[in-house]
Amino acid sequence: MGKPTGFLEFTREQPGKADPRERVSHYNEFIDRFPDNKLNQQAARCMNCGVPFCHSGCPLGNVIPEFNDAVYRQDWKNAYEILTSTNNFPEFTGRICPAPCESACVLGINQPPVTIEEIEKHIIEIAFDKGLVQAKAPRMRSGKKVAVVGSGPAGLAAAAQLNYAGHQVTVFERDDKPGGLLRYGIPDFKLEKWTIDRRVKLMEEEGVVFQCNTNIGVDVSANDLLREYNAIVLAGGSTIPRDLGITGRELKGVHYAMDFLKQQNKRVANLPVEGNDIFATGKNVVVIGGGDTGSDCVGTSNRHGATSIMQLELLPKPPGERNEFMPWPTYPMILKTSSSHEEGADRQWAIATKAFIGDDNGHLKALRLVDLQWTSSEGRPAKFTEVPGSERDVPCELALLAMGFVHPQHTGMLDQLEVEQDDRGNVKATEKEYLTSIPKVFAAGDMRRGQSLVVWAISEGRECARKVDEFLMGSSQLESKDHSLQAMAL
Repeated sequence: MGKPTGFLEFTREQPGKADPRERVSHYNEFIDRFPDNKLNQQAARCMNCGVPFCHSGCPLGNVIPEFNDAVYRQDWKNAYEILTSTNNFPEFTGRICPAPCESACVLGINQPPVTIEEIEKHIIEIAFDKGLVQAKAPRMRSGKKVAVVGSGPAGLAAAAQLNYAGHQVTVFERDDKPGGLLRYGIPDFKLEKWTIDRRVKLMEEEGVVFQCNTNIGVDVSANDLLREYNAIVLAGGSTIPRDLGITGRELKGVHYAMDFLKQQNKRVANLPVEGNDIFATGKNVVVIGGGDTGSDCVGTSNRHGATSIMQLELLPKPPGERNEFMPWPTYPMILKTSSSHEEGADRQWAIATKAFIGDDNGHLKALRLVDLQWTSSEGRPAKFTEVPGSERDVPCELALLAMGFVHPQHTGMLDQLEVEQDDRGNVKATEKEYLTSIPKVFAAGDMRRGQSLVVWAISEGRECARKVDEFLMGSSQLESKDHSLQAMAL
């Protein structure tokens, strides 16, 4: 424990951010680093609890009190080694993870929790600055070949771990560069893409091969992979967006959020944009969906120069703090205001979209909305009815559907493999073994569990890699999350 009285002396602080009026003029990250004294104080707030619930809050099982103590002592090598013993990519989670570990922080019972996510980000960036992050190629090769399909966080984590185990890993990506939704989903103002390039370069130096512009099931037959590789990991993500099948859906101006976000990420990278340009410039924008993807659409629309931005959520407005139905250390469903919301948006809750309304030329001009009245059960919204007389039209020239994803793409690879699916359309694979209905084919990440957090994707990739290693070698030298925690406790 760095400082026994730290949590009594210092309160939670976050690094400074650029003014919203300034940062909407660019697509760069805008969060400052902590000064040394502030970083020291924030690490000092960690109480090194006898039972650190932050471990259970983190899907990766990050060993948080220990790396906080190392940060307090400015032992950056130790802090880096502890952090990366459980997390392959803290530069990603430190930027875009919603930090469930902080919701489980014991200090959070009666004080603001420790700034775990920011400390994590500082550890890895300082480690890069100090030259502590070096490529580590395996000393021996197993002679086994593994194909990883998909280069999002689950695929990258599985590839890194399997490579460390000595297997020859090839990552197949259908886009022109690795990263999955990290590259072509998360806006640059939240995650600049040099962070992905830096990590991919390290993985290549360690022996991982990336084969981009390769769509398995289209450019390469799934059967060819089965013949050539000793094991296959399906980590393609959950990519089919949830649609809104109401009147006017076919109008010009109604788009999926991810099409909008991917285009802008390509523009920032000076890459060609596929399809017709989608711009919010000078338009009344309505984002349908209140989650992180919707928030990203808000931030991007502000940078385009939208005339107005409204974000709609079907559910009622969540409370501002925990209530009796969200006891610590459960993850609380409370109101969150993102940096994009700070930049400007009219957020509305308990609203349903009834119809898209077009002009004579087939262009979207308005949305028909209605208010909802919700009834609750055990603190959760259960049923809704439309409020009589609340129906109205609002001007809208660009509607962005940000209502989540339903399942992975079936056409192509999955149809060729004829792999079994669960009742939601995801690839069926047990959490214990990660093995699909096809021998030597494994699945991990959103493709297996449905859309989730980046930290869950990394956890899935790591755990799946361990099971693949066991399959190939009879046992695995890769530690599970639970084993890592036990080792750190000894």
